Amino acid sequence: MITANDIKTKGVKAIEEGLSKDDRLSLSVRGKVKYVILKADDYEHLRLAELEMAYKETIADIEKGRFKIETVDQHMERLWKKPKKVSKK
Repeated sequence: MITANDIKTKGVKAIEEGLSKDDRLSLSVRGKVKYVILKADDYEHLRLAELEMAYKETIADIEKGRFKIETVDQHMERLWKKPKKVSKK
């Protein structure tokens, strides 16, 4: 873990030193972890894993019929439609 003050005083060198010890580096601001720094390759791997998961979820939705075929105008109308209020009795 490095602090915001480490960044102020050491600059990128503080990040390089931290990442030489671990794949992920926490950056604390005022005593609380506010950011996580990854090496570019690790970030790319994470993004690819997220995209793969989204792709699999999309395929599952299609296979289960959880989709709509509509025009752009129909889609926008559905998105902007105000939800119906549920009355409490």
